[in-house]
Amino acid sequence: MLANRLIQLIENHSDSLTQQVLQDVLANEMTTSFRRVPKGELKPRIAALYQNLGKWIGNPNQDDIRQEYEDWGRTRFRQGIPFSEIVYVLILTKKHLRTFIREHGLVRFSGDRVMTDELLPVELYSIQELNYLVGDFFDRALYHLVRGYESAAVAQFAAV
Repeated sequence: MLANRLIQLIENHSDSLTQQVLQDVLANEMTTSFRRVPKGELKPRIAALYQNLGKWIGNPNQDDIRQEYEDWGRTRFRQGIPFSEIVYVLILTKKHLRTFIREHGLVRFSGDRVMTDELLPVELYSIQELNYLVGDFFDRALYHLVRGYESAAVAQFAAV
């Protein structure tokens, strides 16, 4: 299935995708607070998304996603990162992933690049299916990120 091959391709290129997102996040005017987050902490979080994409999409264990993204939300709250910037980092990560899928998704099962008019309908369907699964994953990740951020906020205010 093409979607599985694309997921494998994404995981194989997770380092370059991570680097692109990291550069974008650190240079983007909508995520300036992330410049305070150590690269050694931010890079593995972004990389984990790409490296685990197949696992999280193919076998969506809600507990794994919940744990990863609630922790991410709590950590960013404690660092004083505005929630809007956290959401935007997730948007940038998704944008880079969708660009990668668009650029690498137009392949035959043999792995050869093809012209747009040579695509088979089943290949287009697989790309659409993968984009749907990616969107669904990011929705769940965002939900758990919000829960983690909120739980850290409640804990801080309860301690006061």
